[in-house]
Amino acid sequence: MQKQQSIFVFGINPVWEKLRHAPHEVHEISIVAGSLRPALRSIAREARAMGLPVHFVEPSFLQRLAASKHHQGVVAEVAEYAFFPFEDALRDLLAARTPRWVLALDGVKDPRNFGALLRTAEGVGIGYVVIPEDRAVGVTPAVVKSSVGAVNYLKISRVTNLRRALMTFKDNSFWVVGLDPAGTQEIYGRSYPENLVVVLGSEGSGIRPLIRRECDLLVSVPMRGKIGSLNVAVAAGVFLYELLRQKTSSQSVDVSPGG
Repeated sequence: MQKQQSIFVFGINPVWEKLRHAPHEVHEISIVAGSLRPALRSIAREARAMGLPVHFVEPSFLQRLAASKHHQGVVAEVAEYAFFPFEDALRDLLAARTPRWVLALDGVKDPRNFGALLRTAEGVGIGYVVIPEDRAVGVTPAVVKSSVGAVNYLKISRVTNLRRALMTFKDNSFWVVGLDPAGTQEIYGRSYPENLVVVLGSEGSGIRPLIRRECDLLVSVPMRGKIGSLNVAVAAGVFLYELLRQKTSSQSVDVSPGG
């Protein structure tokens, strides 16, 4: 039988998370030969216990597999990332009884930023992410590494038309909030609806005008220094943890967008 198309995931934490979350997607593991760090010994032992092939190789071979010097001594050949169908994500979200948050990314191109965004999203309890097919980075090995394995715990949907996806959310009682330096309202001083899509734009130009028009509200992170904006991943972290703070605080004042 022909082996499923694969990619190479590298780094101790990303490989560990893959083994824990989806060992059936791992084809084989390559580890640097010689004296092993305890974490690498643990990965080898766990992989062998799962019946997975483990190879001990030279560092130069790992660098070629990972296309990076930052492989930390381990590379796993795994099944290519399978995106979650948008229709299934919407169905799951509508069936949920808890507050529903979604992260929508409008053209994030840097793998490190994308990975950091996924790590933060998972950290605050977001389970669903929507990205466009075009003009955006996909789930690459560098993204998996930057997310420190968080990608394994998220359902990421890739859509042909992000604007239409946002309109679908709005038709199903979601509010769409864009985080943008041009937002006239700061992220603090208001609370947010329970069913929320948070939109972030690209590193250079931010949210595109046609996507901005679908946002019910545009908010910004307050800047008191001489620099006008934050890196997209940092700004997202500030906002998403403000949402988490409000969710866990009993003292939030309910001022819904438009109120």
